[in-house]
Amino acid sequence: MMAAVSASLESRTGRRLEDWCGLVEAEARAGRLDPLNQKGVRAWLKEAHALPQNSQWTVADAVARRAGWEPPTLEEHTQAMYSGKKAVLRPLHDAVLAAALTLDGAQAQGRATYIPVVRRTQFAALGPGTRGRLRVGLRFRGPVPDDPRLEAARGFAQATHVIHLAGPDGVPADLAATADSLLPLLRAAWERA
Repeated sequence: MMAAVSASLESRTGRRLEDWCGLVEAEARAGRLDPLNQKGVRAWLKEAHALPQNSQWTVADAVARRAGWEPPTLEEHTQAMYSGKKAVLRPLHDAVLAAALTLDGAQAQGRATYIPVVRRTQFAALGPGTRGRLRVGLRFRGPVPDDPRLEAARGFAQATHVIHLAGPDGVPADLAATADSLLPLLRAAWERA
């Protein structure tokens, strides 16, 4: 998405990404902004220039990278999500992710609170949920498969539906079988991604 926003930035704002970065860096040299504080940079871009949200994120990311920041890896995101009490969910997460990645062209990406799985667009997301459960979000574009485990999603990672795995009784003993039971649903979401 960053590449698409970068490519259209000049036609939408009158400035190229390089120009926006220069503006932010000038503010940083004057001591008014920290280029590594992406939240602060986004706020300044919004307040001072009314830059749209996706453009704010693109510029802030580019400026931070130019200042030496490196985004966390997929593994670093995953480790952070499954630390402490949530560590018990990591093997289940890994099994479900491995099943999703068997679908042709599927790739996992890192986010702070969930791991999206994309083809051309996102079709699934995995993240720790409440009450010791793993949330598996699915984005159905079209008919929704009939599966009693599916619930309507409420604001989770572009998902239209979610399945909660594990819970008070703990993580399922047979992780591979649990993950494989999700393959028909993952495939249905993947086919339209």
